[in-house]
Amino acid sequence: MTQLKRAARFAVGAGVVAVLLAGCSAGSAAETPDSAPAGADGAADGPRVAVAYAGGVLIVDGETLKVIDDLPTEDFVRLNPAGDGRHAFVTTSEGFQLLDVREPELTDHVVEAAAAGHVVRHGGKTVLYDDATSDTTVFDTDALADTDGSLPEAQVIEGVEAHHGVSVVLEDDTFVTTVGDATGRSGIRAVDAAGAEIATSAKCPGVHGEGTAKGEAVVFGCENGALVFDDGEITKLTSPDEFGRIGNAYVSENSPLVVMDYKDDPDMEGYLLTDIALVDTEAKTLDKVALPDGISYTFRGVTRVDSGDAVLIGSDGRLHVIDPATGAVTASYDAIGAWEGPSEWQQPHPAIAALGDVVYVTDAANSTIITLDAATGEILATGELPHVPNEIAVVG
Repeated sequence: MTQLKRAARFAVGAGVVAVLLAGCSAGSAAETPDSAPAGADGAADGPRVAVAYAGGVLIVDGETLKVIDDLPTEDFVRLNPAGDGRHAFVTTSEGFQLLDVREPELTDHVVEAAAAGHVVRHGGKTVLYDDATSDTTVFDTDALADTDGSLPEAQVIEGVEAHHGVSVVLEDDTFVTTVGDATGRSGIRAVDAAGAEIATSAKCPGVHGEGTAKGEAVVFGCENGALVFDDGEITKLTSPDEFGRIGNAYVSENSPLVVMDYKDDPDMEGYLLTDIALVDTEAKTLDKVALPDGISYTFRGVTRVDSGDAVLIGSDGRLHVIDPATGAVTASYDAIGAWEGPSEWQQPHPAIAALGDVVYVTDAANSTIITLDAATGEILATGELPHVPNEIAVVG
C-alpha cells in the first residue's frame, strides 16, 4: 500500500516546512462503468456522490442517483471531498485513504495518520490534520487530480501537542491552527510563511471546527462563542449564553456571513439542536437565532448553496432555506420522512451536501438519497441504496 510517511518534520515556527514525496505505485484503477460518460482521461464526467455505510462506501451517480459501485472498507469511516473534482479522502484506522470517485476505486494511496481528523479545502490547498500528533499535511489541490502511481508532493508541518484539531493554509501561506493538548483545547495560533507568529489566542475553550469566509476571514467555534482571524488579528466573539457551544461553521467564500451550529445546554441528551449562530466576519458580531417550533437538526444537516443561503434538513423531514443575514427561514420544502435524532453522533441519520444549488439529502431510515433544487424545492431525483447511508461527500 502506498503511504505518505512523516520521515522528516519541523516544528511550527521553525521557519521550515518538510517537503515529502509519496512512495511506490498504487493498485490498478477500476474500469469506467458502462453507464458513466467518460472524459478525455477515461474517468467519468458529471457529479458523483460517495456514501459511507457500515463496512463500505457506495459510489452514486450524482444526476441519476443510481449506484455505480460498492467498495468495502472499515465499519465506520468519514468522507471528505479532496477538492480536485475527482477524489475524496476516507478516514480509516490507517490514515487518510484516497478514494477515486471517477474510476471508481478505493486506491492504495494513504497518508498515514494514527487518528485521521479534519480535512480542509481552501485557496488551492487540501489540508489534512492528524489528531494523534497534531501534524498537518498540505497538498496542492490540483496535484491530487493526477495520482498516477503515487501521491503528489506534500508539506508536513509538525504540531506541538496532540489534540483533536484543525488547520487551514491561506493564499499567502499563512498557517492557522488550533492549540491544545491531551487535557483540552484552548484556542488558535497563526504563523506566516517563515514560521513567525502573527497572532495567538487562548480565549476559545473547546475550540472545534473551521470555516473560511469572504476575504479569507477564518472562523473557529468555541464553547463560549467563536474566534475570527482576519487581516492578521484574532477577534473573540462571545456567545449570549454562559455556555454557548459552537462546533461547526457553514460558510460561503463569497460571503462574510457564517452560519454555525449552537448548543446552550451542556447537559442536553442527544444531538438535535434548535438554535443557530450567525457570525458576521466584517462587523465582528455573533447572534443566536432560535429556529421556528418543530425544526431541529444535527451537525450533518446544514450546508450552503451557490446563492449564499444556508439549507438545513430538519427532523421534520423538510428542507429549510435560511437567510444567513437574519436567520429567518425563507422557504421550506418536503424532502424525506420525519426522523429522530441519534443517541451517538456516529449513528446513521440524515446527511446533506450541495453542489451549486442542487442539494443532496440521505434518508437513513429508508436507505434512500434524493436531490432537490434549493431555489424551488423540486425533487430532481430519488435513488434507492443497498445499505443504510451515513456520511456523504459530493464531487463535481
